[in-house]
Amino acid sequence: METLSRTLRPYKLTVGNVAGIVTTIQFFSGSVICFDIFKKKTTQGVSSMPFIGGTVIGILVLKYAIMLNDQAMYQVNMAAIILNVMYLIFYLVYSKHRYEEVYRPSARGFALVSALFLYIKWEDATKIEFRYGLIVTVLMLLLMGSPLMEIKDIIRKKDASCIPFPITFMAFFVSILWLLYGIILMNDFMIIQNTIGTLLCVTQLYLCFKYAGDKKSHKE
Repeated sequence: METLSRTLRPYKLTVGNVAGIVTTIQFFSGSVICFDIFKKKTTQGVSSMPFIGGTVIGILVLKYAIMLNDQAMYQVNMAAIILNVMYLIFYLVYSKHRYEEVYRPSARGFALVSALFLYIKWEDATKIEFRYGLIVTVLMLLLMGSPLMEIKDIIRKKDASCIPFPITFMAFFVSILWLLYGIILMNDFMIIQNTIGTLLCVTQLYLCFKYAGDKKSHKE
């Protein structure tokens, strides 16, 4: 690992800049899903969780950015929140089951935000940055891997449509880039976080490609 880190170190600035750009581009991957909803005129088979989860995580990381006084992180997550709220509103317009698909999961998401904000006020100020950062990281990984909760149904029905391919595809590249950046910095936290993220994305992309043909025949 140290040898790889030394090899990549001259490219630290390039890798960091590219990772930041691709992360920002990733936020726009939700527009592909919205366009698909627009063409079908329905949200059937499309989960609202990427948009709700993206909004919730954006708010939580924005709070973390304020704690760290990190302007770049602040700007990126403001963009993430705005875009995901726009996607969610678009989803709401075409949803036929708004309570189950939007209102109830949104209420749960913002209840989680409220609980964590209360936790921040309660936690020891000397430990809050690490512990809150760890909590947010775990939540991000859970969101990234949430489609795998339906893996039994995916395999049984041979239908991976519940996995948001554009978002997962971009998340794969984002995880790889930040993993490389973590290796350059020899930051164990970043390495573990993005290794898990990459593996989650690879698993979901495998299911998408494996059941791509079967998905069409299944619907027919």
